[in-house]
Amino acid sequence: MGTITVTSTAFKEGEMIPARYTCDDRDVSPQLSWSNVPAGAKSIALICDDPDAPAGTWVHWVVFNIPPTAKELIEGVGALPAGAKQGINDFRKLDYGGPCPPGGTHRYYFKIYALDAVIDLKEGASKSALLKAMEGRILAQGQLMGKYKRR
Repeated sequence: MGTITVTSTAFKEGEMIPARYTCDDRDVSPQLSWSNVPAGAKSIALICDDPDAPAGTWVHWVVFNIPPTAKELIEGVGALPAGAKQGINDFRKLDYGGPCPPGGTHRYYFKIYALDAVIDLKEGASKSALLKAMEGRILAQGQLMGKYKRR
């Protein structure tokens, strides 16, 4: 399996996520870029989650069917690339929901997957439905991890 390089202009791997991307400020999605997508990819999926949440992994963002030609999502993305769909997050929204930990420092993983197919799911699909649909279809993946602690 290939490795996708995931970066952001907002923070670097393992660094703190600035407040503007959290519930303590503007709660806009950070800019994300990716590279090394294999030539055979038919779509890109993004899952952002927090494995440190008290009740178990908390899903912050689900996006799938991003065209394989796309190389980034801009900060505060309003319109997704043509064909892309958003899944439901654990805030029960079809959108980015930024870090908002109840206590302590949490880790947030922005995971990018290159897939060999366009995923046949409707807007609003859950992370678990997306993961099931992606089984056996992942050509490459990568992630960017940032941390956040409320003041």
